[in-house]
Amino acid sequence: MTVFLDLGQRPDEPGPPIHGPATYPTDVAARLTADAAGIIGRYPQSRSALLPLLHLVQAEDGCLTPAGISFCAGQLGLTDAEVTAVATFYSMYRRTPTGEYLVGVCTNTLCAIMGGDAILESLEGHLDIAPGQTTADGRITLEHVECNAACDYAPVVMVNWDFFDNQTPSSVRDLVDALLAGEQPTPLRSGSLCTFRETARILAGLPSSDPLGAGPVGDATLAGLRYAREHDMSAPDAGTPSDSTPGGGNEQAEAADSVADEPAPAPEASVPARSSTPETDPKAAP
Repeated sequence: MTVFLDLGQRPDEPGPPIHGPATYPTDVAARLTADAAGIIGRYPQSRSALLPLLHLVQAEDGCLTPAGISFCAGQLGLTDAEVTAVATFYSMYRRTPTGEYLVGVCTNTLCAIMGGDAILESLEGHLDIAPGQTTADGRITLEHVECNAACDYAPVVMVNWDFFDNQTPSSVRDLVDALLAGEQPTPLRSGSLCTFRETARILAGLPSSDPLGAGPVGDATLAGLRYAREHDMSAPDAGTPSDSTPGGGNEQAEAADSVADEPAPAPEASVPARSSTPETDPKAAP
């Protein structure tokens, strides 16, 4: 049977993986270099700053561009290919121009059961765009997202990665109408809603004139903690041997510690042959 695999970027991301301007104007490059210096200085190894630097250039352009990729590479002593490999691995780095508000609808298992698919379909019709597209005024980009670990309030919609919980097709239409009208609805789990570029600067670790703040923790999130307290349940102390461990010892942890600083064994070309001949595999049939 012949199987054909269609490889490449997601269908809702048209065009090359990363495209746009190749270089920054001198004044923009100087400003970004000053911001990058503060970010890189937080890390003992400069290349560890790659993820926040990608957020920095995404805040500048609204998505990743060849100019942003080259800037990050130059700051960290990496090649453009190395930076691109990381940038295209993570879904939070956008490859196409993004509106002021990135509206993501979760349709993973629980959200789908609770109505996520209906919410996404409702937004597609209401905004007249498909996932990956932006409204004509540049305000909203619609996105289909995977699980965001907010199943306790499914179905969940995210706006610039801020949660809007327990949504319905009707409530989410009201939400995007408010965004289109220039309003900023307050997320349930943070103090305020920032634009996409402002959020990217915050994720880069830079100061913001409108910090996200913290919102209240909802009852559904605390249900497990309340149950544990009511039933006098607690996690075992770190390092305490489990009663289910034979002999009550901690042999596995000790074995792991003994080889913690040793390099992993290299692959051996002879491994496949060991199970094919009696000479290399005692279990092989004569």
